[in-house]
Amino acid sequence: MISRRNIRVKVMQTLYSLEAQDQTAKTSEAIKILQKHFDQTRQLFVYLVYFLTEVARYAETDSQFRSSKHLPTDQDRNVNIKLAGNELLWKIKEESSFQKALNTDKPQLLRNTELIKKLYQELTEREEYKKYITAEGRDKKSEKEILQFIFSEYMLQHELFETHIEEVFTNWDDDAEMINQLFLSYLNKPQSFQFQEMLSKEKWEFGKVLLQTVLEKKEVTKDLIRPKLKNWDADRIAVLDMILMEMGVCEFLYFETIPPKVTINEYIDLAKDYSTAQSGQFVNGILDNIHKDLLQENKMHKVNFKASGN
Repeated sequence: MISRRNIRVKVMQTLYSLEAQDQTAKTSEAIKILQKHFDQTRQLFVYLVYFLTEVARYAETDSQFRSSKHLPTDQDRNVNIKLAGNELLWKIKEESSFQKALNTDKPQLLRNTELIKKLYQELTEREEYKKYITAEGRDKKSEKEILQFIFSEYMLQHELFETHIEEVFTNWDDDAEMINQLFLSYLNKPQSFQFQEMLSKEKWEFGKVLLQTVLEKKEVTKDLIRPKLKNWDADRIAVLDMILMEMGVCEFLYFETIPPKVTINEYIDLAKDYSTAQSGQFVNGILDNIHKDLLQENKMHKVNFKASGN
């Protein structure tokens, strides 16, 4: 499912969008923006699953079209439609949560029929596909493996498909890796997956409280960060670096269950992935120094920010 790292990314994006708008948003408004980010992730995932089912089902469409030609060949009359009847595919199609997602998120409105057709036609030339359709009978392993292949190794690696997704979903670059892992997990138990509850209550609470803490404890965190910036030109510090350091300090002080080393490592990785080439080292140095000072001053007594007097 969605990891804490993914949640930190969404919180970071929310804080960055507020900074970019140069506005001080109410906490309730910021939480709505955060919720929108998670909604976009769900909509992206629903669309990808929908697109996969349409590519697989196109085998039947292709068969009907070719057999209805004015002068069909033997090959036209005998198109293999095994993929369209994939048993796991139909478990996905008929699952109630997916049906509900189709009604609410309406991925069919974004449908690109020509791209579906092209991907299917090119798929039929792949050795993995040929091996699947020529194998006798069906078994759970091969039914799952062919869908895994089509999604992860074919669709997500196809330049035209990637371009299409990037045009439709602005969050693709940020969510791509997570979505792939989420899909592989989803294929194991599609009947138990709830598209409407992709984010558990516990993880939503973590993201919401982290965002709320950074907004409401901004002066506390900046008082700890500013003294560490004496040798740095404050105007040249990347906005994202400052946001990540504020998030890290908030975790130091107000999130009892997260070890400081975990926090530091998480924000080093985020700085490397989303900010400048030097940001990982910079964020590491600042957070590590703040952590050492808090320990030395015996101030590493984590409390929930709501219960703190700071």
